[in-house]
Amino acid sequence: MSKYKEIKGFKVQTLATDTAASGVFSATWASGGALPAALTESAGAGVTVNAALNFGGQGNPPSPLHPVSGETDSYNGTSWTEVAELNTARRLLAGAGTQTAALAYGGWPPNYVNTEEWNGSAWTNVADLNTAGRQATGVGVNAEACLMVAGKNRVSSVESWNGSSWSEIAEINTPREQTNNWGTSTSAVTAGGIDNPGAVIANVESWNGSAWTEIVDLNVGRSRAGTAGADNTEGLFFGGNTIAPALVATTEYFDGSSWTEVADLASAIAMEASAGHSAGNAFQIAGNTAPGTRLATTSEFVAPSAFSKINLGQVYFNSGSNAFKVTQQLAPAGTWSSGGDLNTARYRIGGAVNATQSAGLVFGGNGSPYGQTEEYNGTAWSTQPNSMIAGRYASYGGAGTQTACVTAGGYYPAGSPQYVTALSETYDGASWTEGNDLNEGRIDTATFGTSTAGVLAGGGEGSGGPNTVASVEIYNGSTWTASTNLPTVTQEMGSLGVSTAGLVFGGSVDSNPTTKNTTVEWNGTSWTAGGTYPISVKYLTGFGSSTLGIAAGGYKYPTAYSGVCNVYNGTSWTEVAELTTARLGTAGNGTSGAGFVAGGEISTGSVASTEEWNAPEANKTITVS
Repeated sequence: MSKYKEIKGFKVQTLATDTAASGVFSATWASGGALPAALTESAGAGVTVNAALNFGGQGNPPSPLHPVSGETDSYNGTSWTEVAELNTARRLLAGAGTQTAALAYGGWPPNYVNTEEWNGSAWTNVADLNTAGRQATGVGVNAEACLMVAGKNRVSSVESWNGSSWSEIAEINTPREQTNNWGTSTSAVTAGGIDNPGAVIANVESWNGSAWTEIVDLNVGRSRAGTAGADNTEGLFFGGNTIAPALVATTEYFDGSSWTEVADLASAIAMEASAGHSAGNAFQIAGNTAPGTRLATTSEFVAPSAFSKINLGQVYFNSGSNAFKVTQQLAPAGTWSSGGDLNTARYRIGGAVNATQSAGLVFGGNGSPYGQTEEYNGTAWSTQPNSMIAGRYASYGGAGTQTACVTAGGYYPAGSPQYVTALSETYDGASWTEGNDLNEGRIDTATFGTSTAGVLAGGGEGSGGPNTVASVEIYNGSTWTASTNLPTVTQEMGSLGVSTAGLVFGGSVDSNPTTKNTTVEWNGTSWTAGGTYPISVKYLTGFGSSTLGIAAGGYKYPTAYSGVCNVYNGTSWTEVAELTTARLGTAGNGTSGAGFVAGGEISTGSVASTEEWNAPEANKTITVS
């Protein structure tokens, strides 16, 4: 006979400490083996803390005052062994690659263009850089495909190595020197550095293989730091100079969208070398703790192989604090930051409401070419080769994701003359296919759900109008079927959710100045009143769920573009951080924890900018009242 707790109960773990979002948050710095000689301004290579390489740098005085080194040392996870000498001794050089296949390039004095290739036992001179690379930094774990970024005199140049020669490629946006980088030749990050004499910056840029895009800044701007990471979605940034001669021990973790301080180095260090191709497996090598000093010490940052990972909604008992905890996404604490620009500025644009921040989709809109489709990878937008079958605007939404989305209605063609259409199209991640039409054509609708279970509600200029309608249609993957009407006629509203739990908010009664502040909730069969929206606004957008949703932007009559953002908790709305750029007619994709809005209209016309929304995760004590 089954017990009640086996049917209705669930297991609660007992833990000594709070859970962590990533192993990186549970990692600490520990001392590694000492180098044969004290150094600063050297370069490092290697994938893990068990197989690293250090070469070049500045040795100890007194003669000469700043002696350069060609020493090459290999690390086995416990101790360092001197294995060879560079052909050209130098300091302030760049390095890339692994313990057995590395590249050393640039350096000083003088300003070197020399490049040397390491085969695991000896260095060989190969093709020179195009521009001398003093105080430049290297990117790449593959010695046959790496980058050199910036350099002395605060430049923006970037060069790419293809295994035999260097070629100049797209420049970074902010010129700098003493920058710090990680990643590969096609997916990298450059962070911090100096952009004016004595002035450090927190600026960060992401590389996608063709262009650099400015993303969220470091919490602490600095130069000459250590880094580790595999690509532009995750990395570690540690130590460095703030305003000289101040040094820091600060370690920051990058998760692809934000920076979080984690365990600090034991001492404030700058001008160190570093290695590691993972944020959870980083190596700090040599450096200095004050001007004129050199270190032989190394430090290892290793995330534990076993840790308690945060899972949203996870409940556990913390025996240390004697309290029950639950992991939550703190949507009210979310913030907006700049993302990559659309390739075509436009407004009253369609978007896949349940796509994600790192796999987004927008289409159509009032901007030429009208049927253009763009996909977002979390950093940059790419225009897809196959446009919509019928380029249009004011279809104003899509049910689904980047690889499976349906949209219907809107103005077609988007030029002049134009007509209200009932046309329905589906996107499979590569191309659009025409499907069965809506029963009633209309524009400026609310759309949410998936490509096989979609909901389209209300809109303007439908046959039941002549202006605004209340009719609702359900999509099952092939046909649209009439369902329960909205409580009142509405168009130009925001929406979010899935086919059994959706939300429609704001909008207008017709295309005249009348705007609304109502919210209605959909349970799959009927509509009920929800919490009042804080402002009367139309042309707004939304993403997330009906119990934790985000709404942003819009238009407040008569002339006010809105940047207001609100979070819905299933009952009521709470105003949170505003958009940087107030706008109407944007496309929204994502979840309450990670989403974005793209495009839209401001007072001077269409915009291409994207703003990303990110909310922190945290463990909250459960209280009973």
